[in-house]
Amino acid sequence: MTSPSTWAARHLQASLGALGRLVRQPLATLLTLIVIALALALPAGLWLFVANARVATGGVSEAVEVTVYFKADVPLAKAQQLATSARARAGVEGVTLTSSDEALAEFREFSGFGAALEALEGNPLPNVLNVRPAADAQGPLEIAALKRYFAAWPEVELVQVDTEWVQRLAAILDLLRRALGVAAAVVGVAVVAVIGNTVRLEIDGRRAEIEVTKLVGGTNAFVRRPFLYTGLLYGVAGALLAWLIVAVAVAALAGPVGTLAALYGSRFSLAGLGAREIGLLLGAGALLGLVAAWTVATRNLARIEPRA
Repeated sequence: MTSPSTWAARHLQASLGALGRLVRQPLATLLTLIVIALALALPAGLWLFVANARVATGGVSEAVEVTVYFKADVPLAKAQQLATSARARAGVEGVTLTSSDEALAEFREFSGFGAALEALEGNPLPNVLNVRPAADAQGPLEIAALKRYFAAWPEVELVQVDTEWVQRLAAILDLLRRALGVAAAVVGVAVVAVIGNTVRLEIDGRRAEIEVTKLVGGTNAFVRRPFLYTGLLYGVAGALLAWLIVAVAVAALAGPVGTLAALYGSRFSLAGLGAREIGLLLGAGALLGLVAAWTVATRNLARIEPRA
């Protein structure tokens, strides 16, 4: 039975041998790593885009709002009383009352028709309630019930729910998440193919050495071990290079994105991959490298037998 120290020494020897062979072929190793890194950077970048898009929009759930327009003859005191009733309703997180005078002042300031408004007799704008549903009451049924509740008030002229653009945004984000899954699957196959082909070429180049090793009693597991470490090193190093590519892209885009966000009055800043995402990327690279090396090495080594 092999002792733990002997087992560890053999694995250390195999890993160092695999690393040495990669270092001795710097150009071929670099080209292979670039292909692997570009493949892994695609789903990582797409995931980062979706995550930043969700943060930039503040979350779809926070964007749903019900606007309640009172009739023009409803006084402000009555509107304030109804706003208090709205705040007490279950499923309502917040209510903001905009008086007709405040609405007129905002319209005069931002519409560019301030002079034309002077010709109007009185204020044509009504008092308005902006109702924000609670996070657990933003489904289609809950929003419809809330709309019916406000529409039943005799003082209300119109209830408007601007959810169409929210639904479109949710559909786009869902499409991107599905595209991320498809891209990850395609990329996984591509990385396995690249690493597997590289390991196969190395096995072909060391065929004579493998035959001699088997002739003196080396098992398939013993012969396969350095090739597994080769696949592992390719996967991990490719994932690290993919992380570097994504980090450089984020750094290059952070300034323009921050400037664009500031123009819209937002403090949004582009976020890069966190520790958890980096760990997942490295783990995926390592797993794909091992799977590719194991599959190719097991299949090809079984065909190589020592010649008498």
